[in-house]
Amino acid sequence: MSGKPLVITSGLFICLVFVAGFSFFNANLAVSQVPVGDQNAAKAAPAAQTNQATVESQKSVEDSNDKLTALNPSGTVQVDAANKRLLVKGRVVLREGQLEMLACPRQTKEHESIIAVDAPAQLIHAGLLALGAKTGTGVKFQPKFQPPTGEKLLINISWKDAQGKDHKVSAQSWVRNATRRYFVASLPKIDEELKFPEESGLIWDNRQKELLWYGHMTQEKKAELKKTVTDPRLQASIDKFFNDSQFAEMKADFVFVGSLFEADPDSGKQRYLADGGDLICVANFSTATIDVATASTNTGEDLLFEAYTERIPPVETPITLEIQLAEATAPKP
Repeated sequence: MSGKPLVITSGLFICLVFVAGFSFFNANLAVSQVPVGDQNAAKAAPAAQTNQATVESQKSVEDSNDKLTALNPSGTVQVDAANKRLLVKGRVVLREGQLEMLACPRQTKEHESIIAVDAPAQLIHAGLLALGAKTGTGVKFQPKFQPPTGEKLLINISWKDAQGKDHKVSAQSWVRNATRRYFVASLPKIDEELKFPEESGLIWDNRQKELLWYGHMTQEKKAELKKTVTDPRLQASIDKFFNDSQFAEMKADFVFVGSLFEADPDSGKQRYLADGGDLICVANFSTATIDVATASTNTGEDLLFEAYTERIPPVETPITLEIQLAEATAPKP
């Protein structure tokens, strides 16, 4: 997709805030905190398992409410300038399935995102700039892959369960490696056409000389399958399927990419492309506001991540995203 890198100037940033009807000066956010870019580019432009280390190292969302400044009339996006963090309200909209997003603006990409937030992506971008965050560059696929870059962000999720108990976890803990997919072992030197009972779950593609397995494999299933084969190549393939299909929390960092501006083909007006859904991505998109700093395909069945269902509260649970500059939490020398 074409478009120029987004550079929000101080003037454009102030405009965004005043449209919402609020002033950043009440929160001691001097306009000088916002990087001034090229003017022309700007114009074109069950309950979760709590990560205890994260809870102890971060302030809770309820702390320092008197220091929060709302960026929109509904108060769904708030800045805590002292702690260099942005608080964004939303709801759980998906608990199961493959993912392209961790979070999207409401009424955009809820079918592939765990969270829908009650704010446009460009307002969250502006809030991060006000905190001093620096944008990077979006993913590049040609002529060779280059992962997205930008300021490292720490993202936590807070909510109350049905009993009123507070929870706070890292955003990564709600995302795991994709297991709802086929795992493939290439075995070109096997000549015979293998036959497996349907209930085994193993599929042999004699034409491609590939052994296939779908989904998560339990320890019990691995032991059962290994009893049915004697060929060491098949034994090794079953071990590989088991290892590759285990649930593993996403480890990749989130970075502030910054998305793009592009002219609307009908109106000619500039639009911020991440408002279409690409707010916090776990599959690489050049239009992302925030992306994962690793190679993560956004192609159909090859998606690398899925929702960590057992850790995510029920759909419609209100949540708060706490987005913080990583440098703000680093130990002081």
